Amino acid sequence: MNNTAPTFARQDNLKFFRTLNSRVNNYFKENNIQKTGNWKLHLKAVILFAVFLTPYFLILTLDMPFWLMLLLSVVMGVGMAGVGMNVMHDGNHGSYSNKSWINKFMGGTIYVLAGNVYNWQVQHNVLHHTYTNIPGHDEDLDAGRIIRFTEHAQWYSFHRFQHYYSVFLYGLLTFNWALTTDFKQMRNYLKRKLSYGEPKNPKILWTTLIITKMIYVSIWIVLPILIGITWWKVLIGFFAMHYTAGLILSIVFQLAHVVDHTTNPSPNELGEMDNTWAVHQLYTTTNFAPKNAIVNWYTGGLNHQIEHHIFPNISHIHYGKIAQIVKETAKECNLPYYEYKTMRSAVIAHFKHLRDLGMKPQLSV
Repeated sequence: MNNTAPTFARQDNLKFFRTLNSRVNNYFKENNIQKTGNWKLHLKAVILFAVFLTPYFLILTLDMPFWLMLLLSVVMGVGMAGVGMNVMHDGNHGSYSNKSWINKFMGGTIYVLAGNVYNWQVQHNVLHHTYTNIPGHDEDLDAGRIIRFTEHAQWYSFHRFQHYYSVFLYGLLTFNWALTTDFKQMRNYLKRKLSYGEPKNPKILWTTLIITKMIYVSIWIVLPILIGITWWKVLIGFFAMHYTAGLILSIVFQLAHVVDHTTNPSPNELGEMDNTWAVHQLYTTTNFAPKNAIVNWYTGGLNHQIEHHIFPNISHIHYGKIAQIVKETAKECNLPYYEYKTMRSAVIAHFKHLRDLGMKPQLSV
């Protein structure tokens, strides 16, 4: 990754963000509501944690056939992804509640999902939200050699088939969190002296990472084996849970940024970007299925990715309401507002884009 951070244009000639920010603030003021979550989010958190954890306790306490255990593991994966997108995500953005300790607690649920708060906040809040879709800076675009997410990435002959095999690799996302990713990221981020907010003591960060990983393995692998479940059944169930969650999370993430409409702008030789940060988000982000109630509820508003990127500190439960404000303001300023009307059209667009990126680049004359 590139260690020299690009800078965004400071002059907003279109006054886009100033106008938009004023209108969104007026919406909350006129309706006398807070920008953080409310009872709807709290109820959703209870439901999703129930979907995530109830199957776990059923597996621990009931004698059941392996096929049922495997099915419950898949259900846990659905709940795991839901908790990540709705509860953990809002918590680590500080938008779940107006009380910081509640945000910290909800953000800390990532430890039950196999992740790490420090790594997530640096990789997601700092690198992804600041340098969205900028090659060499947004780590969401970095899949190593196996998948080519941008035209800037090196092409290999096997990329011609990436629109076929990528979906099978997407399921490994959280499984990699649990095993290797967090250790690699922490070493890299601390070496680069990256942090979200006030820098933290490296010794405390490493100790927290190791202890939480030990607790995680104890809960999800050691404990089921100790109570008598065959070790290979535990490992297969563990993998099924993670594969389900990873597949859901990866697809939701990719639909918002790796499609044909979005761009991958790079800074000039001086490290400067053409647009302001807010305008940059419009060119690099897209919404999908904005009117689908199920997608809206389950994905934690991540289908309203434009609104989330411009207003990450506003809880996702408000995105449906402020989306029209964002859309109208962008139109007034002659700026793009990308969205796919359905989930299906967004999925098709993503894999078509992967197919195009997998074609051998033509040499320029």
